[in-house]
Order: sequence, then C-alpha cells, then structure tokens
Amino acid sequence: MTNDELSRRLVRDAADAIIGADEQGRIRLWNAGAERIFGFTATEVMDHSLDCIIPEKQRAPHWDGYRRVMATGVSRYGAGELLAVPAVRKDGTRISIEFTITMVRDDAGRPTYLVAILRDVTARWQRERELQAKLRALES
Repeated sequence: MTNDELSRRLVRDAADAIIGADEQGRIRLWNAGAERIFGFTATEVMDHSLDCIIPEKQRAPHWDGYRRVMATGVSRYGAGELLAVPAVRKDGTRISIEFTITMVRDDAGRPTYLVAILRDVTARWQRERELQAKLRALES
C-alpha cells in the first residue's frame, strides 16, 4: 500500500470526524466519522456550507473567526488547543464537540482549506453536569 492510499484510508475510516472546508466555508471533505456523528452522508453535505452543523446562534461568531483565520493564517486551535462548541446533527439534536484544526496552505503559504478533526463529547459533558449537580446538592 502506498503512503497516499494509506492516508486516504485513514481519513475515510477514522472514527473521529474529519471535515474539510474551502475558503468560503463550503464542505470539501466529509469522512465516515462525520457521517456517524452528524447523520449526514458526504453526498448530502458536499459543496454545502458548514452552517448545516452550526447552531444558528453560533453562526455569526463562527464565521467571524473563520474569516479571520483564513485572512491571517493564524489560529490557536491549529497548535493542539481544543475548541469546545455546540453543534447540531441532521435530526436537529444538539451535541457538544471538541476539535482542532489544520490549515492547508497553497504554495505561497496562504490558507486555502481548513480541516477539523473532531469528536462528539456530549456524553462526557452530560456526566460532568450531573456530577456538578450532585456536588451542589451535597454541599447544600
């Protein structure tokens, strides 16, 4: 197996979602992990806006940050720092996700794509909220 084939299979089959978007925020990469987490097939979202997974209230700040990263090529989330935000599934269910981004740059060094590697952390957030509620009850 060539390195290119290994890379394609790794992205395709990863349990984590791997989502790539172009400079305008149109989806260009959507792997099996993204299908599992969000419920959309790649065919349904390809060439569509990332808005399909961004809750309406978060869209304005998301796009402000997205445009800033694409213009400057700078993001703290590209260095391994996790971004934790709400997202929405195809059926409208809200979930909690954490992700990092990788910028794909052209030969001149300008960002042309952002790729997010993300996972659904909803169950962990729910457990933490339940533990916090129990702790507050015990402290009362």
